[in-house]
Amino acid sequence: MNMKKIGLLIILIAVFNCKGTPKEDVKTVIITTDELKETVRYLASDRLLGRDTGSEGIDEAATYLENQFNALGVKPYFETYRDDFKVDSLEAFNVVGVIEGNDSKLKDEYIIIGAHYDHIGIIENIVDNDSIANGANDNAAGTSSVIAMAKYFAAKKNNKRSLMFVLFSAEEKGLLGSKHLAEKLKAQKINLYTMVNMEMIGVPFKDRDYMAFVTGYDMSNMAEKMNDYLGSKVIGFSEIAKKYNLFRQSDNYAFYEAFKIPCQTISSCDLSNYDYYHHVDDEADKLDYVHMASLVNSIIPALEKMSNTPTKEIKMNETE
Repeated sequence: MNMKKIGLLIILIAVFNCKGTPKEDVKTVIITTDELKETVRYLASDRLLGRDTGSEGIDEAATYLENQFNALGVKPYFETYRDDFKVDSLEAFNVVGVIEGNDSKLKDEYIIIGAHYDHIGIIENIVDNDSIANGANDNAAGTSSVIAMAKYFAAKKNNKRSLMFVLFSAEEKGLLGSKHLAEKLKAQKINLYTMVNMEMIGVPFKDRDYMAFVTGYDMSNMAEKMNDYLGSKVIGFSEIAKKYNLFRQSDNYAFYEAFKIPCQTISSCDLSNYDYYHHVDDEADKLDYVHMASLVNSIIPALEKMSNTPTKEIKMNETE
């Protein structure tokens, strides 16, 4: 048996044994370690110099992501894949694709699946003559999962609701890319059902009974419904994420602010299990790709179910 087949077998075992057995109607999705690793290695390479907003490196990263969407058959949501905005005098751009829903009514409802692809570029904290903050876990990892999910849904074409795949820029500048797009879509009166953001999924927890947490856990029933769709506890609650209010620290927050609907981030890193946040050693070789593939393969069926329910089942919790 070659190494690729061995890797695939490990993923299958991980998917079926991650904190429970999936329901019979949940089909196993096969996103491979190789495809996630390929995206991360490119985005986190020294060639892109840390993907800082306004840099040549992030322009090249955006072109790479546009080409990925185009090759998969994911159409631009706007006239082109790039959603342009300014950060002071800098040119910036989100990359936005869409897979239209196949139901005549539900296709007018949108689910956004997103991640930021920018990072902080060249930094002053030099380690072993290295000053490039490559941002593998933060957030080439999340970006790779969005590309993988787009690949899956573009091939299946079984989503009744429309799926918008967004790769945000200027997250590291203060969530500016997501703020720009959220306000733009709000002005266009898009019927947004929910927004699921992928952030720092490159390393696993070792002492939790779930694979990843969702920020703003108590604000909605997203974690509960996703676990119900999967028949296992894939998504859990992080005390650390609540302590540091990580709900407000990623691109989900701008959409929550604009639409007041469930818009949350899925992550497997709450900064307690990774030492290289905004560090030059946040490199592609530090990530656990078997964990990443297992997590993405576990999450996709929940998103698939979310895109096909007759009514909107993900809801904000009532507050006292």
